[in-house]
Amino acid sequence: MADIVSPSKRSQMMAGIKSKDTKPEVLIRIALHRRGLRYRLHRSDLPGKPDLYLKKYKSAIFVHGCFWHGHDCKYFKLPKSNTDFWSEKISANQKRDASTHIKL
Repeated sequence: MADIVSPSKRSQMMAGIKSKDTKPEVLIRIALHRRGLRYRLHRSDLPGKPDLYLKKYKSAIFVHGCFWHGHDCKYFKLPKSNTDFWSEKISANQKRDASTHIKL
């Protein structure tokens, strides 16, 4: 099926996808804070720049989206168009995630 929007519009839409302060991330932050846990956001001095870092527990938390990280769940579905590109992209994300976890 052909894309129903122009390439420039699609680019604009994709550029609007946030990488920080997403709804799942904010919900996790609220839940942790309510439980008295304190954390730092997006520590750039740590491998992978974790979404949350709990210094007291020396723990990093990554809030990964199902699509971008290819989770094996009902929310992930590989697009039918440009399959090779998306397959490589998601595979590279998964490899980077694994490397980051080893470094941490």
